[in-house]
Amino acid sequence: MSKIKPSQGAPYARIMGVGGYRPTRVVPNEVILETIDSSDEWIRSRSGIATRHWASDEETVAAMSVEASGKAIADAGITPSQIGAVIVSTVSHFKQTPAIATEIAHKIGAGKPAAFDISAGCAGFGYGLTLAKGMIVEGSAQYVLVIGVERLSDLTDLNDRATAFLFGDGAGAVIVGPSKVPAIGPTVWGSEGDKSETIKQTVAWDTFHAERPEKFPAITQEGQAVFRWAVFEMAKVAQQALDAAGIAPEDLDVFIPHQANMRIIDSMVKTLKLPEHVTVARDVETTGNTSAASIPLAMERLLATGQAKSGDTALVIGFGAGLVYAATVVTLP
Repeated sequence: MSKIKPSQGAPYARIMGVGGYRPTRVVPNEVILETIDSSDEWIRSRSGIATRHWASDEETVAAMSVEASGKAIADAGITPSQIGAVIVSTVSHFKQTPAIATEIAHKIGAGKPAAFDISAGCAGFGYGLTLAKGMIVEGSAQYVLVIGVERLSDLTDLNDRATAFLFGDGAGAVIVGPSKVPAIGPTVWGSEGDKSETIKQTVAWDTFHAERPEKFPAITQEGQAVFRWAVFEMAKVAQQALDAAGIAPEDLDVFIPHQANMRIIDSMVKTLKLPEHVTVARDVETTGNTSAASIPLAMERLLATGQAKSGDTALVIGFGAGLVYAATVVTLP
């Protein structure tokens, strides 16, 4: 029997660079109130969101990704031609094929890397990061570009009082590369398919194509069920990620949860009993919920504003439609 030659990459992987792109248009709550019966005070109290960014026609999923990727590549100090794989997490690229990752790879000048899309909702960045880590250690790529990008304004029902104010657009990207020391911890991830109806698209594409309903498909969710699940169950997952990495809460420098809403973030901080010195990402206030883009966007902003620094130890956790989740501990670039 012939034996397959084993491959071996770097001993470990790390995030080397990060970049973000937020659309030019800033949308305050007052604009949302034009189509729903609510108030700025109510929106802020329920979600912590004051503004969000909405993309123009020119700010496509690909265009935003290219901008974020360019910044991440520059931050990592590599060239596009060195990228061996491009992983894009999104739910708002409306073509089933080809993957948007191939277009992005071409536009950034990456040559002929492996390129594919993944769909894991708000946990997508964590899934992509885990896949990238595996590629680096396995030896199938030296550098991997991981992108979380969304145009959720296209999937927002502006007449839905429960969700109209939640979603924003944007792209976040990181370069994952080799490391001599552990810098991306074990991933605690999973799914709870029995709750798949909790966050969903209102109409399947085949139904929309066949029946042409008046409303374009939108994202809907059972708010209270999502809140309870995120606060209680995801705090447990976050703790498992800390345990898997051998990191105690007091050893953390930064906490970057999916930017779902401020109440969930604050409740998770309380449940995890994070010390006061831990910097908590609260990008949701001005960026809204950008699903797969929220963690890299929040990471980029913390580093850019000096709230976090290179070498800090950060706990990241994403969770959303599926329901799916992924949490890990990383060293910031």
